[in-house]
Amino acid sequence: MIEHISLRCTDPKRSRDFYAQALAPIGYIQDWVMGDAYAFKHKGHHDFWVTRGRIGTPLHVAFNCDKRSQVDAFYEAALAAGGSDHGAPALRRDYGPNYYAAYVLDPDGHNIEAVSFEKPRARSRPAKRSKPTRSKPTKRTSARGRKRK
Repeated sequence: MIEHISLRCTDPKRSRDFYAQALAPIGYIQDWVMGDAYAFKHKGHHDFWVTRGRIGTPLHVAFNCDKRSQVDAFYEAALAAGGSDHGAPALRRDYGPNYYAAYVLDPDGHNIEAVSFEKPRARSRPAKRSKPTRSKPTKRTSARGRKRK
């Protein structure tokens, strides 16, 4: 298991702003600063950092999401934060039967992915229509329980 990853960027504040907006829908918050390094916390653990550094070959980082709706929200938030579309949310069966992912390039060209393995809900089938039944006429009774004539 990976403990944390630190992504190099040319402008740490720009990257901090991008990731704060893009990762919020999947539960990340940026809450720790150490010089030019910004840490993002998820479920109580700082596992993603951005820091100033020379950019070599852009990296591919994938964030696991509990729900497909989080993948959709990540994608929209990342684009709104200035990311570039690199693959709209979709089921990608080449990677697995429930691999639902979206890809965005961050301001430095890193390929950032959000993925969910949530199984789709089974579609409910419409209830079978039954033929109407005719009820037999009933004998009416008075308020005292005697049969009416």
